[in-house]
Amino acid sequence: MKYMLLINSSSEGPAEEVEGASFDDWLAYDKMVRDAGIHVSGHSLADLTTATTVRVAPDGRRTITTDGPFAETREVLGGYYVLDVPDLDAALDWAARCPGSRGGGSVVVRPVAEFDI
Repeated sequence: MKYMLLINSSSEGPAEEVEGASFDDWLAYDKMVRDAGIHVSGHSLADLTTATTVRVAPDGRRTITTDGPFAETREVLGGYYVLDVPDLDAALDWAARCPGSRGGGSVVVRPVAEFDI
């Protein structure tokens, strides 16, 4: 079953600065996931200040804002992994190994809904 691991870091600074989560830790985790054969996809996201938000009003008019960050938040989505593992327990185990779960960060684990269309 596929699970998405949403990696949230503190809004205080980049994930690389979080205690216990060095760049080498991220490289090692990425290698473990790939070597285990469970990696489906994953990416790190650029800094929040590069985000663009699109909203569409009921009349179809769109509004685009580029002046992020957009909300007061303690955590910022920094990236994600999609893993194909047997069950939720395995996904939670991989989430606990993720460097993003350290130093005040968190990893949200959600099953991926798959539709037969």
